[in-house]
Amino acid sequence: MPWPHSLRRAALALALAHMAMGSDAETAERVTPSVSRQQALVHIVRQDCGSCHGMRLTGGLGPPLTATALSERPLLAVVSTILHGRPGTPMPGWHPLLSEEDAQWIARQLQAGFPEESTP
Repeated sequence: MPWPHSLRRAALALALAHMAMGSDAETAERVTPSVSRQQALVHIVRQDCGSCHGMRLTGGLGPPLTATALSERPLLAVVSTILHGRPGTPMPGWHPLLSEEDAQWIARQLQAGFPEESTP
């Protein structure tokens, strides 16, 4: 399914900003959240994103967020979708609650196979 023009434009803007900062790998090293923040982000994704994308992230109202489903998507496009949503769809932008660093970490985890929530 082709991406809407506004999403492509947002992904391009984010990609250009990151090109000035370095490669995805370099950026990824600089934006690893603390262990406690990682746990909070896993909970947010499993609960909030899971309410639309399925509790196992295999799809529901929204498309699946599995490593296989996201394997062809550029990392920065996934980050842009997390932060800015998808206009014309129920997917909201999460930038009021998540930093760009949070979104980058989530996107990398989704593309690798998202971790389960740890229980205390």
